[in-house]
Amino acid sequence: MACGTNLFAVPYNFIQCVNFTRHFKLHRGMSLLKNLYSPIFYERLSESLLRTVPSFDKQKFISLIYTDDFQNKELKERMRHTTQALHPFLPKDFSKAVKSLETIMNGLRQDGSGEDRLEWMFFPDYIETYGIGDYENAVKALEFTTQFISCEFAVRPFILKYGSKMISQMLKWSLHKNHKVRRLASEGSRPRLPWAMAIPTLKKDPSPILPILENLKSDVSESVRRSVANSLNDIAKDHPQIVLEIAKKWHGQSKETDAIIKHGSRTLLKQGHTEILKHYGLESVNLSITNFEILTPEVNMGGNLEFSFTIKNNQSDNQTVRLEYAIYYLKANGQLAKKVFKISEKVFPGDAAIKVHRKQSFRLITTRKFYSGTHQLSIIVNGEEKVTGHFDLTE
Repeated sequence: MACGTNLFAVPYNFIQCVNFTRHFKLHRGMSLLKNLYSPIFYERLSESLLRTVPSFDKQKFISLIYTDDFQNKELKERMRHTTQALHPFLPKDFSKAVKSLETIMNGLRQDGSGEDRLEWMFFPDYIETYGIGDYENAVKALEFTTQFISCEFAVRPFILKYGSKMISQMLKWSLHKNHKVRRLASEGSRPRLPWAMAIPTLKKDPSPILPILENLKSDVSESVRRSVANSLNDIAKDHPQIVLEIAKKWHGQSKETDAIIKHGSRTLLKQGHTEILKHYGLESVNLSITNFEILTPEVNMGGNLEFSFTIKNNQSDNQTVRLEYAIYYLKANGQLAKKVFKISEKVFPGDAAIKVHRKQSFRLITTRKFYSGTHQLSIIVNGEEKVTGHFDLTE
């Protein structure tokens, strides 16, 4: 379901929509997302607020929303704008405002408006904006709000401000009965959470969050386990040795923990990190590439690069093969920037030879700018670049 669907039409999954914005930040996509904050949304929200907030004035709220520059506001700007427009109708005392927020969310549940909709992210934003100076009440608010809409972004300013005190709270949350609260413990404490502020202290030293990941590595919820893997992948970018040690420690405990380790090691695998390749038995000595050919040595901007090759297992024993290719994109300064793409990872029978044909799109998108000139392509087998070729990208 497209993330631009109007509120109340169909249920949203907040995490899916956030992932949509992370991976497809196209102008059109973001425009659709900002339109989640639409006249239909504010009309339905107002009707719910009339039933749950005694001091709510619908006409005044709508006038506060539709300022002269509303149409020019993007998604996060509209989120903050909604937060600020709601503020005059809630108690100035944040401890009392927290109770009002809970009442509003319970009312929306009763209305059948659905949880985990991207539009509801103004609730965590309210806590971040007006509760940052009231730790105790903000913690209570984050705990019940994340069960309605994820607070993974809003909790991060509290980590920055309160440090180990907030991390200790998140360690407690990692044992919470509700899986959404447990997920907040791991996702909210990621050192490099996309679409959110980084946590410099955790990038430098992730040891405070390792007990959280330890508690959650066998969680019954797949979304929690995936969050653990994502946190490990963040850590791997700055401290690969820590992730390697965890991989050895958790290996074989269960198929779930093995999956977490593999997903959490994805950056190291793409980098061809020697120790993680060895951990997974990914050796390339007895594997060879033949008949490598770039089928489109000249690629028009907007077209496809096509290439083919044959991979051969030169031993009689079966061999696990992680097959990738890298594009060395030409940049504006004339340097090349490498990006790795995975083809497959599977067991090749002894003496097997398999032909591979692939296409790589150079369709124009807003998240990557292409430059005409000579680019490079390499084929990577178990972390080792076996062959390299060149192609020209033209206007």
